[in-house]
Amino acid sequence: MTQMESSHGADLELARQCAAGDEKAWERFMLEYRPVLYRAAQALDPSGSARELADSLYADLYGLHGAEGNKRSLFRYFQGRSSLATWLRAVLTQRYVDHLRVQRRLEPLPDEEESAPRGAKAIADRVAVDRDPFDPDRSRYLQLIRAALDGAVAQLAARDRLRLACYYLQNLTLAQTGRVLAEHEATVSRQLARTRRAIRVQIERHLRDVARLNDVQIAECFSCAAGDPGSLDLTQVFNAGAAREEAAPRS
Repeated sequence: MTQMESSHGADLELARQCAAGDEKAWERFMLEYRPVLYRAAQALDPSGSARELADSLYADLYGLHGAEGNKRSLFRYFQGRSSLATWLRAVLTQRYVDHLRVQRRLEPLPDEEESAPRGAKAIADRVAVDRDPFDPDRSRYLQLIRAALDGAVAQLAARDRLRLACYYLQNLTLAQTGRVLAEHEATVSRQLARTRRAIRVQIERHLRDVARLNDVQIAECFSCAAGDPGSLDLTQVFNAGAAREEAAPRS
């Protein structure tokens, strides 16, 4: 058992007992962690849809019988690298994000509201939801997000970076940004949405392939950035991207 796992040894043992179907362990889990999940669901969506996801999560935690008759519990993915409460919130967050993706997959992209908040938190809010600001892993996750964001912005075309900078750094409206780039404001809106999706894909790839995070940890990273980006400074990010382009060898 690693040092990280041993620090959450009691949580790990409870998860293993629940996965094995220990009724007493399940009674303890429901008593201690159902309120945790319900509070997390309320923070994600006060309307109640996240509460339904929290309730549906119990079936997967308890374990479903597969084709071969063996019971497979979601608890088998908990390795004790964080507290059980943190892991549960991350799982619920990822399911909620997936739920929103399904809902929005076929919806047309709305025009950006000119009164919407700008900056690092605004970008993060597009791809994640809030999390506990006192989580001990928050600082590390924010550092990973910053490194991944640096790389993602550096890979953008200069025009895409300019469009983002006009809207998010200079606080220009869609119409004003369109005048700078000689684009219609609807085009600006679509291009901003496309660029945000590209950034999301690049960040996820970096976190998975370079930082070696799993899906739950990646969801935690986005949740940290959405809740409070801290020292994440988009001006520095965009300046770093421009500097990399200037330093790149010319063909």
